[in-house]
Amino acid sequence: MANIKSIKKKFFDVKVPLTATKVHIWGASPEELEGNVIKLDLTRSLRGKSLELRVRVKNNAGNLEGEPMSLEVLPYYIRRAIRKGTDYVEDSFETECKDVKLRIKPFMLTRKHVSRSIRKTLREATRKYLEAYVKVRTLEEVFSDITTNKLQKELSLKLKKIYPLALCEIRIIERIEKRATETAAKQ
Repeated sequence: MANIKSIKKKFFDVKVPLTATKVHIWGASPEELEGNVIKLDLTRSLRGKSLELRVRVKNNAGNLEGEPMSLEVLPYYIRRAIRKGTDYVEDSFETECKDVKLRIKPFMLTRKHVSRSIRKTLREATRKYLEAYVKVRTLEEVFSDITTNKLQKELSLKLKKIYPLALCEIRIIERIEKRATETAAKQ
């Protein structure tokens, strides 16, 4: 039987810019860990708002950093918020920020039953506002605004003029791809 040399594994620190905490990953080398996806539950740090952050590990000269991929409000948080006698408004669209292309899925919960035309107006106003908001910001700025609830608060105040909402959240925001200009410049 041939002797197989075992590779010594250890913990490596991964710096995630949005959370200001270091995550520890078990592996043999930083090069082996590059490209791994880490799921972080931000529920405790956000006082009960159930967010899940997914980051991809990137190796910068031996330093591991987490590059944000998606941010999702967990389904049980939304199910808990929905009450009898209310309507919800959902949408899904793709837009571009300064550095990447994003898919955004907003979720709004009305206080009472509302007509279809009001729901359509809410959906259109949300899409218009989010496209304008995201266009002038980078990916990390958008993700940090969502985790600090800045984006949702501004959006809710804007939509309040159409109809007052019980809940206004960005249910899912995910990075689709880098912008074409950046990928062409790297090649």
